[in-house]
Amino acid sequence: MQTGQVRSIVVMGVSGSGKSTIALALAKRSHLEFVDGDSLHSPENLAKMSRGVALSDDDRTPWLNAIGRQLRLAQSSSVGLVVACSALKRQYRDLLRTYDPEIFFVMLEGTEALIRSRIEARPHEFMPASLLATQFAILEPLESDERGMCVDIALSPQDIVVQIEAKLSDGAKRS
Repeated sequence: MQTGQVRSIVVMGVSGSGKSTIALALAKRSHLEFVDGDSLHSPENLAKMSRGVALSDDDRTPWLNAIGRQLRLAQSSSVGLVVACSALKRQYRDLLRTYDPEIFFVMLEGTEALIRSRIEARPHEFMPASLLATQFAILEPLESDERGMCVDIALSPQDIVVQIEAKLSDGAKRS
């Protein structure tokens, strides 16, 4: 895959949108490293979510900084990285951009009904379906000045990855 200047890609969206599936598939096809942002949550955050309690901005900040350090390490090592991370708010994405200003965001979009059905059909160690509404409530779509694209999750994972690759090969401009 030709990624131009893109070295860091964050696949974002609410829980159940397919972030880990798409990010891992993209990383494998593109021969890039993969990090599942969920693996960087603190034990306290995991326990809180397991109890069905939504994380606050204060809870998320250390987690986002941990992801940012992974982005910076990859950039300083000239390694391409794909990260699965909710990045629900603009301020979260802005924080990640302080670690790598050239991040390309892929926002996975779908209806709450579709995503709820996916969550209810899969086991997840700490993200109950009850937290989905809180994620949709704080979700802020990519803005026109953010480097990235939006993709409909009704497509197959393969089709989503092909769309991402096509956009990246077109110069990673906002769609």
